Order: sequence, then C-alpha cells, then structure tokens
Amino acid sequence: MSRANLPLLAWRLLRREWRAGELGVLLSALLIAVTISTAISLFTQRLEHSMTDRAAEFLGADLVVSSRSPLPASYEEHAKARGLQLSRQVEFSSVMASDTQMQLSSVKAVDSAYPLRGELRISAAAFAEERRTSEIPPQGEIWIEPRLLNQLDIQIGDTLEVGYANLRVSALLTHEPDRASDFYSLTPRVLMNLEDLDATGIVQPGSRVSYRLLLSGERAALKTYREWIEPILEVNQRLTGVDDGNRQVGNALSRANQFLGLASIAAIILAGVAVALSSGRFAVRHFDTSALLRCMGLQRRQVLMLFTLQLLYIGVLATVAGIALGLLVQWGLLLLLSDLLPPTLPDAGLLPLAVGAATGFSALLGFALPPLLRLGRVAPLRVLRRDLEPMPGSSWLIYGLALGVLSLLMWQFTGDLRITLAMLFGGAVAALLLGCLAWLLLRAVAGRLRDAGLAWRLGNGELLKRPAAAATQILSFGLIFMCMLVVLILRTELLSSWQSQLPEDAPNHFVLNILPSEQDTFNEALAQIGARSAPLYPVTPGRLVSINNEPVRADVSKENRNRDRGTRAVNRDLSLTWSAHLPADNALREGRWWSATEQSGSARVSIEAELADSLGVKLGDTLGFVIEGRELSAQVSSIRTVEWDNFTPNFYMIFAPGDLAGLPATLLTSFYLPAAQRDQLRQLNRQFPAMTLLEVEPLLEQIRGILKQVTLAVEYVLLFVLLAGLTVLFAALQATLDERLHQGALLRTLGAGRSLLRRASWMEFLLLGLLAGLLAVIAAELATWALYRFALNLDWAPHLLFWLATPASAAVLIGCAGVWGTRAVLQQSPMRLINRSS
Repeated sequence: MSRANLPLLAWRLLRREWRAGELGVLLSALLIAVTISTAISLFTQRLEHSMTDRAAEFLGADLVVSSRSPLPASYEEHAKARGLQLSRQVEFSSVMASDTQMQLSSVKAVDSAYPLRGELRISAAAFAEERRTSEIPPQGEIWIEPRLLNQLDIQIGDTLEVGYANLRVSALLTHEPDRASDFYSLTPRVLMNLEDLDATGIVQPGSRVSYRLLLSGERAALKTYREWIEPILEVNQRLTGVDDGNRQVGNALSRANQFLGLASIAAIILAGVAVALSSGRFAVRHFDTSALLRCMGLQRRQVLMLFTLQLLYIGVLATVAGIALGLLVQWGLLLLLSDLLPPTLPDAGLLPLAVGAATGFSALLGFALPPLLRLGRVAPLRVLRRDLEPMPGSSWLIYGLALGVLSLLMWQFTGDLRITLAMLFGGAVAALLLGCLAWLLLRAVAGRLRDAGLAWRLGNGELLKRPAAAATQILSFGLIFMCMLVVLILRTELLSSWQSQLPEDAPNHFVLNILPSEQDTFNEALAQIGARSAPLYPVTPGRLVSINNEPVRADVSKENRNRDRGTRAVNRDLSLTWSAHLPADNALREGRWWSATEQSGSARVSIEAELADSLGVKLGDTLGFVIEGRELSAQVSSIRTVEWDNFTPNFYMIFAPGDLAGLPATLLTSFYLPAAQRDQLRQLNRQFPAMTLLEVEPLLEQIRGILKQVTLAVEYVLLFVLLAGLTVLFAALQATLDERLHQGALLRTLGAGRSLLRRASWMEFLLLGLLAGLLAVIAAELATWALYRFALNLDWAPHLLFWLATPASAAVLIGCAGVWGTRAVLQQSPMRLINRSS
C-alpha cells in the first residue's frame, strides 16, 4: 500500500471503530481532559484578571511611577505611545490656615483623569451619607478630611489659605482609592486640582515633594511599558504594580493563584492517567487487527503509521470538541454565578485555549502513543497464536517527553517552579513507595482470606494471584484519590487561613497621634463607645542609616529596590516603637525576647525577618539610627516574622523599653467598631482633637470582595478536579473490562449464579477501594507536608479526620462505580462472550 493511501484507510478504520463503540473510552477521556483544562484555564484566568482589576483600585491605577524629583517627560511620551491612560499627581506637606487656626496637612494635587481605577467618596458633612464620584475638585476648590473641620474651626464653604492661594472647601474627603498604602500618615489629607498648584507657590526647587505618574491600560501594553522603564529608573524612583502595591491584597492574590495552580496540576495529572489507561485498552484490543494487517502485506512502519494517524484524528476531534465544550462550561458557570461575580469580567485571551489544546495533545501523544507503539511490534503469527504478545517497545523516552511537556504546562498553571517540582518529584517518590506498600498489603491480605467465603475468594482471587498487577491498579486508584484529597485539604485550610486573617471583627479604624498623657483617657473613651482595641504602641519616626558602621544605602542596590519591600523601607522614615512583650502576631525566628527585669548596657532592637534578609542583617549586628536629630546604635537581639495581613499595628523595628527614653512619641493603635455605632466617632473626635482617625472599612470591604471571588473559584475548580477523578476512575474500570467479561463468562458457564458474581464484584472493589483510600491518605499527608513546608509557608498538622473518612469513602465510591461499570459481566450471555473472545 502506498503511503498516500494510509490517511484514507486510517480514517475509514476510525469510522468503523467509532460505529462499533471501540473509541468511546479513549475519546471520552481525552475529551474530558481537554474540556477540564480549557474550562479551568478560562475560568481561573478571567477570575485572576478580575481580582487583579479589583486590586488595582488600591493603587488608583494599574502601575505607578513615583519619585522625589520631577519625572522625565519621556515617561509620559512612551506611555501615550503605547496607548496607556495616565494621570499626574504631586504630593507635598503644607500648612492649611483658616482665620483662627493652622494645621500641617498632606496635600495631593491631581489632574482630571484621577483616579484611573476606583472611585473617590465625599460627603457634605462629617459622618453624613457618602457620595461616590469619579470627578476631582474644580479649580478654586479643595476637599478636606473631616477632622480638619475641628482642627481649623471651619465649615463647608469656608476658604482656606494654601500657600499664596485661597481655595474654598466644597466637600469632605472620606475615601481615596490609593490611600491604603499611606496608613501611617500623621497629617490630615487634602485633595486639590493640579491646575491650582502654581498659584499656591508652594512647590519650589528643593521642596520636599513626591511626583507620581499613574498608568492604566491593556495588560500587554503595561507589560511592555514596565519592561521598558525598569532598566532606566533612577535610584530615587520607584515602580509599583498591583502585586506589590498593598501587602494584604498581594498575599490574597498570591495564595489564590497558588491554589488554582495546584488544582490545575491535579486535573492535568488525572487527565493524563485517564488517557493512558484508556489508550492501553485500545492498543490491547487492536493486537489482532495489527497482526491481520501484517498478514495482508503491510510493513511494520506502515501499521504503526496507520494507528498513529488514527491517534492524531482522535486528538484533533477531541481537542476541537473539548475546547468548544470548555467554552460552554465556562460560559454556563459564569452565567450561574452572575449575581456573585463582578458585572463585567475581562477577556481571557487565546492563551487558555492554547493551554487546553496543548494539554490534550501532550496527554494523547505522551500517554497514548507508547501503548500504540506495541501495535507495530505485533507478529503476524498472532493470527494463529492468540497468546503471542508483542514485545514492549522502548516507550520510556516518550513517557519522559510527555511528562516534560506536562511539567511545562504545570509550571504555566502555577507560575511557581518550587510547587511544580514538589508535585512532580514528590508524586514520583510517593508513587514508588506506595506501590511497594500496596504490594505488601496485598500479600498480607492474601493470608487472611484463604478461609473466607466463596464470594471473597472469587472476588479477590485474581488480585491475590497477581499481586504486582493488582498493586498497580490499587496505586492508580490511590493516586486519583490523593489528587482529589490534596485539593480538598488545601481548599479547606487555605480558606480557613484567609478567614482567620480577616475575620468579621477585624480592626476597621486606625488611630494615630494620641498623646501619651491621654492614654488612659483614650482607653476609657474606646470602652465607652464599645470598640475592641489592639494595644497602644508608642511611635517615633526614625531612619536606619548604618549597618555595622557601614552606610545602609550601600546595601540598597538599584536592581532590588522595586522587588524587595524590606529594602524599600530604608528609603524613608520608619515608625519605631518599643515594647516589653512580643506582639501577638509576631513570632521569633532567631534570638530571644528581652525580659522585663533584664538590664543591658547598650540599646537592643528586634528586626522584622524580611527586612533582615534583604539587608543581610544577622543576630548581633549593630544598626545605626537617626531619630529626631539624635544618633543611636542598637544591637540586633532577635529577628521576628510578622503577620502583615491582620490590620493591627506592625513594625519593622521594636526596641527594648527605655532604649528610646527622652524622645518625643505619640501613640498608635487600631480598633473595631460596628457600623451601627459609627456616629459615636464624632464624640471621640471632639474629645481628642489632635487624634488622627483613619477608617479602613472600605479597604476591608474590597479585600473581602476579593476573597469572596477566590472562594468561588476554589469551590468550582474543586468540582472540576472531582469530575476529572471520576473520569479516571471509570477509565481504569474500562481498562480491565475485557478480562472481567471473559472471566465472568467462564464462571457462569461453570455454574456460578449472578448473585454470587455480584457479591464477588462488591468484595473485590470494596477491597480495592479500602486499600486505595489508605494509600491516598498517606500520600496526601506527605504531599501537603511538603507543600506547606517548602511552598506555601503554612503550619502543617496531621488530618486525623481524613484517615478515617478517606478509606471508607474510597471503598464505597469504588465499590459502587466498579459494580456499575462492570454490570455487563452479568447482563451478557456467557456463550456470546466466549465465542467473541475465542
């Protein structure tokens, strides 16, 4: 036969096998693999984009360039050339003056495009109803924070002096989208129009001013712009994106991406197992066809080409149908969740479709091609000798290539090489160890079932006679349940972790600038209004200037200033505090905490771990500070890890009590106040006029909204993974169906009744499920321990409930699925089965 006729013959054979139902298992497994991969990619990528858009509201933009000096005009020119929207800001401190009072304030001058993301909120009176707006103060007007009304003794409509300009107060500013990164600002906020800036005459050469360029637009354009600007940024310039603009949001997005990536890995592994099992059955059922074709004159490579073409046809059909079905599943899911998701979700692009197609073809060629290679090795003599099996080919190379491609896809899903490698190598080691354990368990069970009933002996006789093959089958089922169990454990514990970090009564107000003489009175006032407060911490501003007598700026390189939060902290004044006790959400990583009675001849300081690592600070190092013009040296006595997500005061540096004695300080804390008692804040403001009150409830609402989206993604991605696991389960059952049909026909011919065979089937699959569930929980514990320890940085503890529930659940599930999947053994005529197999 000529090579040109092979594609047509392959297509005809494929159509015949389709009509005969021979391709049902393989095509179904591949179709579900592509569908799940496409649906997960589309759903998670669109949700990730949506969460990123929500997180961009904390910056007021997608990307921010900031500097202490005017930014070059080329920054704006390149942004406009890439089609990006931009907004300019100038921030500075200035004294606001009324007829009777003066108050130092933080002034932000913005142009008409501000904000690019999110909205401003203003009100007409203190604690009155807020109004959302995307506009800025008109020329000649300013918006001020409510506390300035008391501090300057003014009303809405009065005029304030800002430098040389007189601007009318037209509204109270209650919320700015990009205020979240400036919690610890002690001065009240003022928003003005950038067109009025020159009239004030405040910004002069040498003035302490911050210039910011806000950017927003398509992700591709933002990525290109970021790649262009990062290499040319000066030391005093900083680039901030969504991931590093706010620590709470960044951590939520990071953990969401990690979980969704892990769920995708589980689905990919299960899809590969399903294709491998079903393609193995396909190859075995075509040994006779291959031998017959060899007898008719086809050469070995032609036979191999014939079945490879069929494989490619199946791949194209399954990929096209799977992508279409994945789009439909994703669309239906978004429709069902329309009330819970944002009104609009950004397009996912073509990448998820490409990932779905790549997953399908990688699984097909990698896991289906090795069994089909055996078809090319079938000897023509098999036509006469049915027991003549083809010699196994050197398929390990293809399996290795398939695993390599799937590993790249896993890396694409997670974006984290550590997690991908942990899953791959951990899974390989677990599979080897658990396979040996399954074999040992079967050997142990064999001795205990010799005197059992006939149903037990019939049901498990084949398993016990061939323990190696049975161990492989148990291992396959165990890996299925392991993947589903790992995803379920991560779903439960990651959500619990998120919820514990942001409970309903998380602090929703920060209070700064409390005078030490007012400490007791302030605590009493909080108790009277029903607020739950964190401890009061003394705060004084200071700057880290040296490490072991070397200037600290020598340790801060241009290359790491935008990637390392800890390093950026040394470019500004830090909020320094002292405490006799280790804060509740801090933990010592190195060193020890000082005791109340301990005396020391030199100052001691505890440093946050991330800052210590970025600056290379070790225990015993000496840090130099400048605090209120006074130089101070302190020895590092401990290094702490800090929970930054809990909305309570946290600090990079904590000194021992007495080490900062004599320095001026104010007090800082946070507290939770129910929304129904918000009006009582007026009394608190009047009682403590110097107090700075920051309401962070809008920030909490935004973060809770993001976590709600993450929770939805977690729940529904878990459903996809469970669907993939059930698909593999039935593929594994179908892979052994032919042998079960033949064995059942022989037993029925010898007089075994249907009830006996049904009981034997239940006994066999219950034992398989019980052993597979036991292996799954052992493997899941090992996998979660490795992930928690090396990738997710979470505390691990044994999951005792799963040790009891998993084996029982696996036994019931595999028992029901096995009996239902092999019901043809009882339904078909024994004579027909024997004749068909002879």
